[in-house]
This record gives sequence, structure tokens and C-alpha cells, in this order.
Amino acid sequence: MPPLLTQVARLSDGLPLVACHTPAPGNPVTSQDQKEAKELLQKITSGANTMSIVSGDKVFYYMTRESLCFLTMTEAKYPKRMGFLYLDEVCDIVLQELVRDHGNNWRQEVDQTERPFRFINYDPLIQRKQKEFQDERQQRSKLNDDLSEIQSIMKKNINDILDRGEKLDNVQNISAELMNKSSNFKWGTRKLTLQARIQQYLPLLIGVLIVIFIIYVKFFW
Repeated sequence: MPPLLTQVARLSDGLPLVACHTPAPGNPVTSQDQKEAKELLQKITSGANTMSIVSGDKVFYYMTRESLCFLTMTEAKYPKRMGFLYLDEVCDIVLQELVRDHGNNWRQEVDQTERPFRFINYDPLIQRKQKEFQDERQQRSKLNDDLSEIQSIMKKNINDILDRGEKLDNVQNISAELMNKSSNFKWGTRKLTLQARIQQYLPLLIGVLIVIFIIYVKFFW
């Protein structure tokens, strides 16, 4: 069963910009459902990025991104993970279309519009996305792909951490080796300096000792 209702609204005041209804057989979208969706969009602020709200046998999911709020309604038995995954993909396609149509000025276009459902032409894109989330096999495939991507990211992060750990150990070993060589170099420098001074002053010292010996022999022997 696909998401039954999807709306995109301006986050600052809840002005609806896109609305898409896909009632399922025996599970219509009622005026009460639309009223609840409208009230939720007007109450949502930028404080919470994602949330699910249970209302009877329905569940509302919403997600905020940039200056927009994305909301969908599903049956209560619809997988929660799929609800947020669907909204995430709707966010991507709507934002991509806004950038494609209005470039870097799309935020101003959203902020300045006063007409509800200004971007209703995005409705077919959302309907196609809803159909992708209708078949249970496709749902499981999307979840598996999503989990595989998360596992790949986690594995990469772990490998990066381990690699950084090895590099850190190498740096520590190199640092210790450099410190050891530095100490040896300092001792070698002191030794060379001492030898140079002995070589410089030894003849003078020998000469002084010879003079003292001659004076001692001449006057005190």
C-alpha cells in the first residue's frame, strides 16, 4: 500500500505548495485526514527534523529540510522506515526540481510566493515516487539497498578509523625514534665540542706546565 497523502509546505507559515492524494481501495483520504495534515503543517517548526504522529489507523510522517516541510500519511501498518525513506526521496526530487527551475533563487521564490500550491506541477513526480513504494517486493529491495548502503558507510568509517590508528602509531614510533636520535645527536655534538676545545687548549696547557716546571727546578730544586 503506497503513501496515501503527500504534501509539501513552506516551513515558516505552513503554506501548502504541493499536494498529492493517492487513496487506496477501501482506504480513502478523508476531509478529516486533510484537515489534520493542514493543522500539522501549520504547527511544525524548524525544531524537529523528522517525526511520526499516530492518528487512529493512520500515521503522519514529516521531515523538514531547508525552508520546506514534507509530510506524508500512511496506514498504521506501513513500515516506519519506509515512510521516512519515501519522504527523504520526495525531498530530493522536489529540491532538485526547484534548483533546476529557479537556480540559486529558489529560496526567494518559495519565500515570496503568496499563492497556495504554487508548485503543483511537481505532483506527477511525487505520484511516480509513490508508485515505487507501492509494491512490497520493491519496498524490501529499497530497505535492503538502504541497509547495505549504511553497512558500507559504517565499514568504511571503521576502516578509516583503524587506518588512522595505524598511522597514529607510526607517527608515535617515528616521533620516539627522532627523539632518540636527537638525544644521541646532542651528546655527539657535546663530545665533538669538548674534543675541539681540548685540542685547542692542550698545547697552551702543556706550555704552561713546562714553564712552571722550569721555574720550580731553577729556584726550588
